[in-house]
Amino acid sequence: MLMLACASAHAQLILDVEGGVVTGTSYNKVRIPNADGSLVNLASDLSSDSKAFYRIRAGYLIGKRHFVSALYAPLTLRYDGSFSRDVLFNNLNFPAGQPLTVHYKFNSYRLTYRYDFVLNGRWRVGAGLTGKIRDADVRFRNESEDTHYDNIGFVPLINFYASYKPSYRWMVILEGDALAARAGRAEDIFGGLSYQVNNKLGIKLGYRMLEGGADNDKIYNFSWINYASAGLLISL
Repeated sequence: MLMLACASAHAQLILDVEGGVVTGTSYNKVRIPNADGSLVNLASDLSSDSKAFYRIRAGYLIGKRHFVSALYAPLTLRYDGSFSRDVLFNNLNFPAGQPLTVHYKFNSYRLTYRYDFVLNGRWRVGAGLTGKIRDADVRFRNESEDTHYDNIGFVPLINFYASYKPSYRWMVILEGDALAARAGRAEDIFGGLSYQVNNKLGIKLGYRMLEGGADNDKIYNFSWINYASAGLLISL
């Protein structure tokens, strides 16, 4: 930390403002409580429309190889329809054929440190650590019942970044946070291209996937969410 503080005079502020559309969920399996609840797949049992999203990352590149950043990534999905069977969620029964709405919130707040161990004219490759605060909530609601299960927790992740510049203005990017353990896993990965408009502004376009979940004494939830993503890379 002292080394980073001493190098702060050479820091460069980078803003990564990303948005686009959640094109769909490959699966979103939920069972709450895990022992007695009904296992449902929100992605196939109910219907959902495309959803706009955004996320903002502010970071400092210090001394060319050290990168620290903070990310705010809110996300709420809505599913509508009815189940073909009775479903027990959060100790309440939701009868078959009765219309209901499910709100699935998965907000993310992250702090990241990364060290770029490969740095030359074309390649930048680095790895580091991310501390993530997960703010999750699943809400089932119909005409007679309204219940939700929320969870806020800390998740440590491995951060990685790789970029390749085939030319001065174009760059191929693969980056993300990921980690797997016995009780669950999490992956948030972006792959795409960026175009450098000038020294201060770049444009990126690509695909993002958010996958993972938890299987513990209280809940079972695993989801795969797909994004069509575009954004601005601003250097100050």
